Amino acid sequence: MIHLTEKAAKKIEEISNSEGIGHNIIRVKVVGGGCAGFSYDLFFDDQSSPLDEVSELDGVKIIADPLSFQYLDEMVVDYVEGPINSGFKFSNPNVKSTCGCGSSFST
Repeated sequence: MIHLTEKAAKKIEEISNSEGIGHNIIRVKVVGGGCAGFSYDLFFDDQSSPLDEVSELDGVKIIADPLSFQYLDEMVVDYVEGPINSGFKFSNPNVKSTCGCGSSFST
């Protein structure tokens, strides 16, 4: 299961409403790239497959394809705000190492 914090769920709903997207369904994917081998991709997606893993919190669904889910199980998606930058933060217990900037990982 992929977990979503209340703060992340509220931010997803806020973005959906302000951009006129019309739904609160987010897909999380693992894609090849970055200096450590893998990186995350997070985007609105209203198309799902019967094979997708689905989690839900406060009316926001987060979906992942089976290949990505093997790297994402028990991950927590949060939203953080700071003085320099803000964004979604991924806390993934499956990660063995990250690159220096933290934008990619390896398992």
